[in-house]
Amino acid sequence: MSDKLKPLREKIDSIDAQILALLNDRAKVAQEVGHVKAETNAPVFRPEREAQVLRGVADRNPGPLGAREVQTIFREIMSACRALERRVTVAYLGPAGTFSEQAVYAQFGTAVDGIPCVSIDEVFRATEAGTADFGVVPVENSSEGAVNRTLDLMLATPCLISGEIAIAVHHSLMTRTGVMEGVQVICAHSQALAQCQVWLNQNYPHIERRAVASNAEAARMAGDDPTIAAIASEHAGAQYGLGVVNAHIQDDPHNRTRFVVIGSLHTNPSGRDHTSVILAVPNKAGAVYQLLAPLAKNGVSMTRFESRPARIGTWEYYFYVDVEGHVQDPSVTKALAELKDNAAFFKVLGSYPTSLT
Repeated sequence: MSDKLKPLREKIDSIDAQILALLNDRAKVAQEVGHVKAETNAPVFRPEREAQVLRGVADRNPGPLGAREVQTIFREIMSACRALERRVTVAYLGPAGTFSEQAVYAQFGTAVDGIPCVSIDEVFRATEAGTADFGVVPVENSSEGAVNRTLDLMLATPCLISGEIAIAVHHSLMTRTGVMEGVQVICAHSQALAQCQVWLNQNYPHIERRAVASNAEAARMAGDDPTIAAIASEHAGAQYGLGVVNAHIQDDPHNRTRFVVIGSLHTNPSGRDHTSVILAVPNKAGAVYQLLAPLAKNGVSMTRFESRPARIGTWEYYFYVDVEGHVQDPSVTKALAELKDNAAFFKVLGSYPTSLT
């Protein structure tokens, strides 16, 4: 066996040497790009450019590596090269180990400086104040719907959306000992408790459930207290020394959460984009239908429609609408102009590349 493996290993070593040389060649070019960006005061992170690169390598990939695996490799290459220009700072709902942190790495790669925040509000504050270059916040879940606090904060923030990330959410029940003996309370974020409600009702209906700031915070608490069980990702559990009691307890096996990237960046078209807006209309019959008619008239597809009670002003609801396309696309430009003319309130939250997953 060793005689057969030796030439294959030598071949791999030779290929690895070529890969290493090419990676450093790429890094040197990235440094030159950084110098040009510094001269023109251009942003270090260009999500539309990175989205185009990742889509391109997936389209050209001949296998046997899968498209997602190739994209993961290239995302890390771009992240490491970007860090040679300047490390990007990203605020997210902490502590370490949350799905929000996973979303950060899924968008930016691991060569970034994460800033864990105690709440979604703090993520917005850190981004608005410039403490972080970007923030990553959850906006909706496939089973529980919109994250209302994010929607409310988007209404008033000066931040723009410059990206979106969809993360598969797998919840596990974990304790310090790996068993439920002595457990008096199950802790998790309120969204996670809701996403596991049926399973919890069937298996632990009599144990108290307590909502905390994040699943990772629940994991940290469970690591300190054997009477607490946490619902969190296994990544968070490993970070705080927990054992898995039951894995994948979410009621929806295809449970996903969509996150958005916020900051001050205006993105250019990537070829596959979404645009998000907030609208309000006077309270009269047919007002919403009349407001949205320009989308159909101009052939613009609406991909999401959420309503939230108005907390200020004279209108009853704000409507959060996502459409396909970029604000620079002629059809989207025309549709949004007509929407603005008909709306009592109108705000563009940003145009950004669609999630790769």
